[in-house]
Amino acid sequence: MTPSRTPENEPSAPDSAAAAAATPEKAADAPSRSIARRWPLISGAVAVVLAFILGALILFRANGRPIEADAEWMEEILEHRSPVWEVPALVMNFLGAGIAGVIVIPLLIVVTLLVLRRPWAALYFVIATVVSAGLVQLLKTLFGRARPEDMLITSDFGSFPSGHVANAATMAVALGIIFPWLWVWIAGAVYTVAMMVSRTYLGAHWLTDTIGGLLLGAGVAVVLWAPLAAKLDGENTIARRRAAAPAKAPESNR
Repeated sequence: MTPSRTPENEPSAPDSAAAAAATPEKAADAPSRSIARRWPLISGAVAVVLAFILGALILFRANGRPIEADAEWMEEILEHRSPVWEVPALVMNFLGAGIAGVIVIPLLIVVTLLVLRRPWAALYFVIATVVSAGLVQLLKTLFGRARPEDMLITSDFGSFPSGHVANAATMAVALGIIFPWLWVWIAGAVYTVAMMVSRTYLGAHWLTDTIGGLLLGAGVAVVLWAPLAAKLDGENTIARRRAAAPAKAPESNR
């Protein structure tokens, strides 16, 4: 997939009938067809492994207790707590999990992708979300880290990694890959960082928990992109051709 693709290097657009008949693999550019053998698979896997290593280091070196960075960050959070910041933090808490974060928002995204005739993108998003959530629960059970004591909300046991942040990172990276526009990446980054800050502000997680969630969520999305890169890029190309076809139709009738 090439997010920097410009009109000059865009494949020539056939008529609407040909665009509809084109398969994603044939419409994809050459780099995306070989992307599974390149950096995404490696870099994504490294991010996931780093999340495991971070959790293991915390468990074995600090016995799950907060390390210095965790303690210092939590002190800053406690000093600056205010009702003004509590409301947006609770909103992020609602968006990141529960019925809204696990069912409603992902379902709306999948339905939107299907309406846009992006079945491979919908499948990729579903798989990435499910795998990310599954690995989060695996690590929570494996490391069993206690949550901070100064919590403003009620959460289940298992602080590492942050499921809210992993979900946000998976969603941000997946949507950035599906819709390779700069504003999508910026919005995803802002949303993920806001989720990281909100989780520590509410006292639901230590700082390192959110970093672990970020690595895990983003890594899963990138790893699963690799085998589907050609199909996702091809769907993007076909969608652009469909959008361009109506605009060219009136000119051809002149």
